[in-house]
Amino acid sequence: MRLRSLLFVPGDRPERFAKAAASGADAIILDLEDSVAPDAKTRARAAVADYLSGSAPVSRFVRINPVDGGQLDADLEAAIGADGIVLPKCEGAATVALLADRLSPAMTILPIATETPQAVFQLGSYGAVADRLCGLTWGAEDLPAAIGAAGSRHADGRYTAPYEMVRAMTLFGAHAAGVAAIETVYPAIRDEAGLAAYAARGAFDGFTGMMALHPAQVPIINAAFTPTADQVAQARAIVAAFARSPGAGVLMLDGKMIDAPHLTQARKLLARADIDA
Repeated sequence: MRLRSLLFVPGDRPERFAKAAASGADAIILDLEDSVAPDAKTRARAAVADYLSGSAPVSRFVRINPVDGGQLDADLEAAIGADGIVLPKCEGAATVALLADRLSPAMTILPIATETPQAVFQLGSYGAVADRLCGLTWGAEDLPAAIGAAGSRHADGRYTAPYEMVRAMTLFGAHAAGVAAIETVYPAIRDEAGLAAYAARGAFDGFTGMMALHPAQVPIINAAFTPTADQVAQARAIVAAFARSPGAGVLMLDGKMIDAPHLTQARKLLARADIDA
């Protein structure tokens, strides 16, 4: 499943579902949690269930409410037919296993893995349940609220030190588990230049996709997480160089030294581009 872009859409706004599905996003996330008011949950579940009863040109996820919030049965009933579940307030492999026991083997899970203090200490646990995951993502809003912090960002939008740490731990936790590392949302919807820079930084750091809040963000995110023609050509050249000298540990290519980490990086890039290495 290709997951460069995952677009949220409130579950109680069914008039937006088709537009979200046609946005170019690799997946849409039908939200039953934060974007839906408590008195609209029942209506949202009905709208989501109705939409999922038909086909769509895009992978469809449902973000349920926290598993311990008393709404799990109703949420999962509404999510029948989805390709996967976005799992908020996830606190490591144990929470994933609890949910997985309620799902068909074909339904995959995307944990939001940093929304409570306890969750941060479980970011290395996801390898134990990697076969049920399509990725790992994080959030920068619930955690500061949970600990009484003033926020997660400086005035210029940069993350403060604790949340830079959490971002990095999610990135490495995802790769340690062998699943997609999904960057969190960029909330300034009208700031296209800021989004482009943020998404580019995510791709540079090793994230493989990103969540979106508005259809206008999707093309920018897709561009950031799609390898360029020059990057593909360079990766192919590295793979070809080692294929010509299979016993070599170090080679020269275009005047630069390349070794095993460069080959690994090249193969990963070609895999993201759906090109055989």
